[in-house]
Amino acid sequence: MKQKFDTIISTCVPLPMENVDTDQIIPARFLKATSREGFGENLFRDWRYDKQGQPIATFPLNDPRYKDAKILVAGKNFGSGSSREHAAWAIADYGFRVVVSSFFADIHKNNELNNFVLPVVVSDDFLAEIFATIEADPKAELKVDLPAQTITNLTTGRSEQFDINPYKKHCLINGLDDIDYLLTKQADIESYEASR
Repeated sequence: MKQKFDTIISTCVPLPMENVDTDQIIPARFLKATSREGFGENLFRDWRYDKQGQPIATFPLNDPRYKDAKILVAGKNFGSGSSREHAAWAIADYGFRVVVSSFFADIHKNNELNNFVLPVVVSDDFLAEIFATIEADPKAELKVDLPAQTITNLTTGRSEQFDINPYKKHCLINGLDDIDYLLTKQADIESYEASR
C-alpha cells in the first residue's frame, strides 16, 4: 500500500451520508485477518450487498459510472466509532487514494494517513458543491495537489486549501511509513549514539 503521493486528478465516488462510522466502513465480522490485503472487497459490505451476497445496484460503489475513481467524497463526520485500523485498510485496499469530507474522526483520519490515504477536509459549502457537481456529471474530476495543499473542482474551478501535519505530508510525498522515516535518520541516530 506504500505509494508516493503528489497530485491526483480523478473522478469520485459520492457517499452523501453523514456520521459514517467504522463499523459501516468495515463490519466487525471481517476483522479476523491480520494482513492488510483483501479488505477492499468488504468495504461498506452491508450497504454494497444484500443478504444473499448480491450487489445492491443503487449503492455508489456498485454504480459503473464511478468505476476506477480514486477519490471518495463522504458526508460530514466520516470514520467515527471504533478506532479499528481495518477501516483505513479497506479504503486503501479498494483503491481510494483520497477521502474528502467536511469533518473526520481524529483516530480514523490518522489511520488513513498511516495507510497512504489522504483525508482532505473541506468546508461544508465546498463539499455540497462537489456533491452537486458529481450528481450533474459523474465523470467530473477533482484535482488534489498535496505539495500545494489544494483541492480543486475542475468543473467549477473553485479551489480550497487543506491542512495536513508536515511530518505526514513528508511521509506521503516520499512514500515512507514511520519505520521507513526512522531508517532515513539512521546515520544521525548512530552519530548521536556515538557521541554519548
